[in-house]
Amino acid sequence: MKKVLFLILTLGFIGAAQAQFGLRAGLSSANFSNTNYDAKLGFHAGGYYKFDLGIFAVEPGIQYSQRGYEGVESSSGDEINEKLNYIDVPVLVRFDFLPIVNVFAGPQASILASRKYSLGGNTSTSTDVIRGYDVGGVVGVGVNLPLGFNVQASYDFGLTSLNYFDTNVKNRLLKLSLGIDL
Repeated sequence: MKKVLFLILTLGFIGAAQAQFGLRAGLSSANFSNTNYDAKLGFHAGGYYKFDLGIFAVEPGIQYSQRGYEGVESSSGDEINEKLNYIDVPVLVRFDFLPIVNVFAGPQASILASRKYSLGGNTSTSTDVIRGYDVGGVVGVGVNLPLGFNVQASYDFGLTSLNYFDTNVKNRLLKLSLGIDL
């Protein structure tokens, strides 16, 4: 009897779910934890697929994001510019508190796509000095606007050390995004 009831509830739950594809892009401010460098301004863009389950939704996605830092080398005075490009795969759970406001959180896996490091006039694109993946989390708040548009502010935080030049640092990223449900 329990199995039959569970099956009926599961089928009803899945049947009530509504899925919606969307696109999202915006500005980001990235840095490493435990450093004195300046945040690097960048952008992010990608898509998501939202499964609306009533008061909450599950939202897997994929997006491109820029990370890194800027600063000045203390010994030489030369400018440092580290640009890291990642492919992120978040799986968020959104809770609707009001018809237009939601909060969200979830895990995120990221793969390093490319790197460009410059110090003074020297440039390097080698990815050997940094871990090629990152595992982290995402938290944030979103607002649903008319015509399927949405805005959100989120904070991405790495949980694994990037082993950057054998140093224990983690990605930190503040994002402001504009999205549209298609």
